[in-house]
Amino acid sequence: MLEVHRTHQAKILNRSQVEDSLDRHGWSASKLWNVANYHSRNVWEETGEIPDHGDLKDELKTHPTYKGLHSQSSQRVLEELAEAFNSWCEKSKSDSRANPPGYRKQNYYDDQGRRVHEEHPRSTVTWKQNGIRHDTKNNRVRLSKGANHKDHPKAWEYILVEYETRPGVDVENLQQVRAVYDKATERWELHLVCKDEIETPDASGTESAGVDLGICNFAAVAYSTEEADLYPGNRLKQDGYYFPKELAKCDDSGGERATRLHKKWSERRTHFFHALAKHIVERCIENDVGRINVGKLAGVREDENGESKNWGSHGNLDLHGWAFDRFSNILEYKAKVEGIEVVEVDERDTSKTCCVCGREDESQRVERGLYVCEDHDDAFNADINGAENIRVDINQSNSESSASLDDDRSTGWLAQPGVYLYDLSTGFQPQAQVVDSKP
Repeated sequence: MLEVHRTHQAKILNRSQVEDSLDRHGWSASKLWNVANYHSRNVWEETGEIPDHGDLKDELKTHPTYKGLHSQSSQRVLEELAEAFNSWCEKSKSDSRANPPGYRKQNYYDDQGRRVHEEHPRSTVTWKQNGIRHDTKNNRVRLSKGANHKDHPKAWEYILVEYETRPGVDVENLQQVRAVYDKATERWELHLVCKDEIETPDASGTESAGVDLGICNFAAVAYSTEEADLYPGNRLKQDGYYFPKELAKCDDSGGERATRLHKKWSERRTHFFHALAKHIVERCIENDVGRINVGKLAGVREDENGESKNWGSHGNLDLHGWAFDRFSNILEYKAKVEGIEVVEVDERDTSKTCCVCGREDESQRVERGLYVCEDHDDAFNADINGAENIRVDINQSNSESSASLDDDRSTGWLAQPGVYLYDLSTGFQPQAQVVDSKP
């Protein structure tokens, strides 16, 4: 059995009855974010360190804004802020243009451009299990109010929300409820996070595959069936350049346009990851794969001394926006559903070791995408070479594992892998088909 969490989007039916309460809780979430943001900035300036979510909870649990939400909802706001600060701190090491998390406020100006007043936008509010009571028969959820919004701080008061999901969706084992304000429709909606258990088939494949994750080519896959695939990350990189530039043009980092851009960027990246993982799993099924080895990339952003790697301005932007861990989790989930095992293996020296003879020489990777072995004068794709080394797991101690190909296997597939390009409407398609379809 595989335990997964699914998020179901739901329409609020009794909107007129709960809108005011949701508004007030959404504003309270923004206020708490701003108070915690101010505190974090002060700590950063004084100590050079960013407080984690535990420090924020200890510091702010007695602050009036903390009581604007259910205690677990307030904790989630502080967790999100700590995550945002950690992300900024990591990115700022390589990108001087990176800005810390902004305050959540909306400025309003008169005809002369003078600021008249500011308002807090409606932030997403998350209720965890202690703040939820779910009526499965009537499709209703009771969401605990924050103490500041009760007639008495200790009274048992809640927001009773009636919801409707798309046909065929059963909301069971509810773990979280997120109230999300859609600025386009100017309405609240619910995101219901449920825990499901999926029966997974027994592994039937007998072959193996190796996946090497990268930046130019987001993924290179080598199969034991003398096939290999490349998945360029061009679309992901284009978005990585476009959206930050557009966000930099926004006057308010928490404004409506900036929020819309962040959402669109996130959705496009998520769709890319899911489409890629699905395509790799489908290709593994075609090649009778029962095990996928994925290069373990922990610490890829640091050098041997623990210092942040410097790959140049564009390279750093790519490297620190490289969500390899998130993609690996998606790939593992989709593979397990099909009964395919996913194993992380050490990728040390896989890029500089020849997968044909086992010779280790960093100079043999003569160009970004070309690997030439001087011993036998073979040339092949460098990323596929790394993927094949990951497939056979050259760093494991098992003597049966070898860093060289069997004598009866050819090498032509190492030089000419299949290339799949990503299309927004059709997903991953062979490069020739994508090129031919262009006007």
